[in-house]
Amino acid sequence: MTGTVFIVDDEEAVRDSIGLLMRSVGIPSKTFADAHSFLAGYDPEQGGCVVLDIRLPRMNGLDLQQEMNRRGWVLPIIFITGHGDVPMAVEAMRAGAADFLQKPFNDDDLIRRVQKALAQDAEVREQLRGRETLRQRRDSLTPREREVAARMVTGDANKVIAIDLGLSERTVELHRAHIMQKMEVRSLAQLVRIWLQLEGTEASRAQ
Repeated sequence: MTGTVFIVDDEEAVRDSIGLLMRSVGIPSKTFADAHSFLAGYDPEQGGCVVLDIRLPRMNGLDLQQEMNRRGWVLPIIFITGHGDVPMAVEAMRAGAADFLQKPFNDDDLIRRVQKALAQDAEVREQLRGRETLRQRRDSLTPREREVAARMVTGDANKVIAIDLGLSERTVELHRAHIMQKMEVRSLAQLVRIWLQLEGTEASRAQ
């Protein structure tokens, strides 16, 4: 399995521990002490996943996730959270995070989730090589489905989408199902990454 695990945590002991764990199963890793150093040091062409502490100084994990989404970076994120961070983790999942683990976590559990995220990243990158096919899938959405999809990508809950668009929650659920089917994705995280990558590519061409 190819790909690098990018570990972003302000605690050196945690970075070293996760890096050592990854090496023990033959997975390369790089470590960063904060969000800004990751943003400065990451090459978007590199495949892999991010293991990210949700609570970081200055720019926290959620802010980094939003910045990655804004830049169209497609790396799946596994959030590491503390006991009181479940609401933040839910928000992160709505914004397209691949997974989250609560401290203290089991090493084998982290390895399994990392391997799953690396496989998802490889799958999405393979899909993105066929951007024209992805654009055709997106263009097959109805105007209403595209409205709903755009709200899904920003992390809005069904209830919020329903209120804003004047729909019932059940109608939003049906639109979501049709969107996932037409885009041929199995998770919200995949949809977010593909959607943002398409938007980023088109914005670059327009400049």
